[in-house]
Amino acid sequence: MNFVVRSLVVGVGAVLGCCAIVNATDITSDCRIGIYRLSDNSDVDIAPSDEGRLRWRRKDGTSGALSRNPDGSWSSTLGWTGRSDGKRVSFSECDAGEIHFDGLQGKRIALDVTQTRFQSGGIDLAGRLVMPIELRPVPIVVLVHGSEQFSARDFYALQRLFPSEGIGVFVYDKRGTGASGGEYSHDYGLLAKDAVAALHEAQRLAGSRAGRIGYYGTSQGGWVAPLAATIAPVDFVIVGYGLAVSPLEEDRAAIALDMTRRGYGPDVVTKALEVGDATEAILVSNFKSGFDGLDAVRAKYGNEPWFKHVHGNFTFFMLELPESEVRERGPKMFPGVSLHYDPMPVLRGLSTPQLWILGGDDLDAPSAETVRRLHALAASGKPIDIAIFPRAEHGIFEYETAADGTRLSTRNSEGYFAMMRDYILEGRLWRVYGSSILHVSSR
Repeated sequence: MNFVVRSLVVGVGAVLGCCAIVNATDITSDCRIGIYRLSDNSDVDIAPSDEGRLRWRRKDGTSGALSRNPDGSWSSTLGWTGRSDGKRVSFSECDAGEIHFDGLQGKRIALDVTQTRFQSGGIDLAGRLVMPIELRPVPIVVLVHGSEQFSARDFYALQRLFPSEGIGVFVYDKRGTGASGGEYSHDYGLLAKDAVAALHEAQRLAGSRAGRIGYYGTSQGGWVAPLAATIAPVDFVIVGYGLAVSPLEEDRAAIALDMTRRGYGPDVVTKALEVGDATEAILVSNFKSGFDGLDAVRAKYGNEPWFKHVHGNFTFFMLELPESEVRERGPKMFPGVSLHYDPMPVLRGLSTPQLWILGGDDLDAPSAETVRRLHALAASGKPIDIAIFPRAEHGIFEYETAADGTRLSTRNSEGYFAMMRDYILEGRLWRVYGSSILHVSSR
């Protein structure tokens, strides 16, 4: 949920992600989808969105949703706010491949696209290699999923944004999503093996055109990508808003942040974490038991003013739905999840250069402890660069706050895309990237 994609419905953070139901249309046949070079030499990507809409993205982080007007033109809304930004967009006939975007003319950028199917552990996965139209070797990045349940091949915009900058991309539907076979899973070891299979398929298809190659893992992919790098060597790993703590620690940190950001003290944090303990017991049982414990803490604290603010990363799912629905939906939403997965042994043993990009105001995956651990690893000599966007939440999204306290995403942070591009192309960060705070290793 980032430059790659923003949730089509409200997400559940790194453990669960979003569980979007996408209209069953053949969106890949929409000739408007693509990346366009505009008359001012900037680029705009047009991607599918929900409910028949499109979404535009610029490399500076700005974005908007496009809805079709009766005259065939499209109107834009600011970020994910639903509020008009005044931009108007129109498209030519398919063969022309042209766009009129907010007063600028543009032409579709040609890319070299190869569709493929490949195997991982007997499971058939659907992938796509997207390369620039040039014969020289180029770096390639394999996009490693978060926990979303929709097709990455349909919705990940980086499969066009990176190639327009001379970077190849391999994008694939994770098992149990899109056109891939198998069952949806949160098993990080299994998903890491799938990522390795994707890497090998990218190398096979690219052949002599493959230069530097690595992973970009977002959210849950921040656990998967480093693990994959221990199985098959790569030149780099980028983690976007991932974690160096366990899923259980993530939920507890999110619950504590729910309380402290609303001004409650340590006594309330302790009580709120009792709620987290109860929901953990349900999840550990695979939703077969533990409901009496949750009922008990609900009876104990349910009338206290802070209780309504307990959200966490997965706890809210069990607080907001009836027990019968939690029992039915839970096993399908969290299959294979390891609450106690500790990523630190993998990170301590990994010598691959890494870039971690984190949101300083991330409520879904609070970054403070991850930053502390990454600093310690870098101080011990690990080749880890850390970038923190202080005003960004999960997905490196900036936001405005509605009257009811909810956040409305407005854009990705300035410098986010440029940072990823430079690291993939050159293996280092060398300039100012928006408001980010950089901690660059001494390698």
